[in-house]
Amino acid sequence: MKEYSLKEISNHTTSKSCWVIYKNKVYDVTEFIQDHPGGDDLILDYAGKDVTDVMKDVLEHDHSDAAYEILEEYCIGQLEESIHEKRMKLLEVEEESKTFDKEDFKPKETDVASDVKTNQFLDLRKALIPQLIRARFTKEFYLEQVHKPRYLSQPAIFFGHPLLEPLTKTAWYMIPIIWLPYVAYQLSLSFEYGNSTGTYMSFGLGIGIWTLLEYLLHRFLFHLDELLPDNQMAFVIHFATHGFHHYLPMDRLRLVMPPALAVILAYPLVRLGHFLFPPMMAHGVVAGGFFGYILYDCTHYYLHHAKVFKYHFKEMKKYHMAHHYKNYEGGYGITSKIWDYIFGTELKY
Repeated sequence: MKEYSLKEISNHTTSKSCWVIYKNKVYDVTEFIQDHPGGDDLILDYAGKDVTDVMKDVLEHDHSDAAYEILEEYCIGQLEESIHEKRMKLLEVEEESKTFDKEDFKPKETDVASDVKTNQFLDLRKALIPQLIRARFTKEFYLEQVHKPRYLSQPAIFFGHPLLEPLTKTAWYMIPIIWLPYVAYQLSLSFEYGNSTGTYMSFGLGIGIWTLLEYLLHRFLFHLDELLPDNQMAFVIHFATHGFHHYLPMDRLRLVMPPALAVILAYPLVRLGHFLFPPMMAHGVVAGGFFGYILYDCTHYYLHHAKVFKYHFKEMKKYHMAHHYKNYEGGYGITSKIWDYIFGTELKY
């Protein structure tokens, strides 16, 4: 059956050429317009669009079985699969797409030799970044493969360099050890201004700001897939910042953000905080923001590797595992779904 894109279908919106979509099939109803019992205007209102919902809407018109039989006579093809649909189908064939919601979820270990032979992507037995630098993948192939999760029982080899390799590994407990003293320092600077109520309120505001930053960074920086340049070095940067986490989501030592990368991302945000707020508030907001970040990274690790507490975290574990194993183009919240609700990116599974 011939496939048509949404763009092509949207060009057929007149009485001389009227196409509609019903359940992912495309229909040329031009000849039927004059015979439609509800008049031609009703069909033309939905020309070039999907009429699946409106045809079963009893408030509009509950169509009979005969109407659907007549519609089939005008079928000319089917709706072309979107890039999103094609990518998600690659996840559906994996066993983990059906078991991700189990409390004791653990992915099946990847057969490394079979994986590299079948997919012709990266060899998990060797350093990954040097391979990626030398490779010549298309953007479409890279994005398909990097979002297809693999699992190793041991940490993968990232750079393979004795000095660089340790910098890529961070145990989860290093996050509170490194950043809690900084939070305490910023709070102490804020308290020096003698307005404890203002400090507490600024601290709370900082936590709230972090929840939004968590969502925005995850969605628009770490998942910059469609705007990613079709360039090998762009793939390397994407892989190093977040692509690796989707490629090997259960790698224990590369799940929280390395302190060096956190400093690079945080510095301009800290400067922005001091630009936007007076000193007392700025220190409190920065403290709250970093405290929110600590909670985020620890929660992220907890969701991946623990049998979580049933209240809230049980649902968030399923939600985040669905982001990895069902649909990585939605469900960007880690600690909560609030911003997914607000911005319409809530993940259904």
